[in-house]
Amino acid sequence: MAGETNLQVLLRSMKPVLDETPYGFIATKDALTIQQDQLFAMIREDEGVTVVASSEVLAKAGYQVPSEWAHITLEIHSSLEAIGLTASFAATLGKVGISANVIAGFYHDHIFVQWDKRQAAMDALIDLSRSS
Repeated sequence: MAGETNLQVLLRSMKPVLDETPYGFIATKDALTIQQDQLFAMIREDEGVTVVASSEVLAKAGYQVPSEWAHITLEIHSSLEAIGLTASFAATLGKVGISANVIAGFYHDHIFVQWDKRQAAMDALIDLSRSS
């Protein structure tokens, strides 16, 4: 299944779900000391590897977690070819002073927001969905 591409359907049906686990982002050039099944994401860049995992996993592996992030999953199966979803929720969150760090999976979009702004982010996303 390719996923939904209609922006109005995506917005109305996105169903944001908040994970209660705090996450961290770290960057390293060294070999990872975390098993792959404990990672949320790993992104290779010219400067090194960005790792996203729970703050607990990162701390247990000896990494300093500079800040904690909340993970919100949009439960609709969005197509990688959908146009406007990321722009819509990023603009909505930006209007209330919340940054949106997005990782798109094959099935869902995952938004990482500042830990202390997680409930405000959920409220804004729910309002966006209801008003669409």
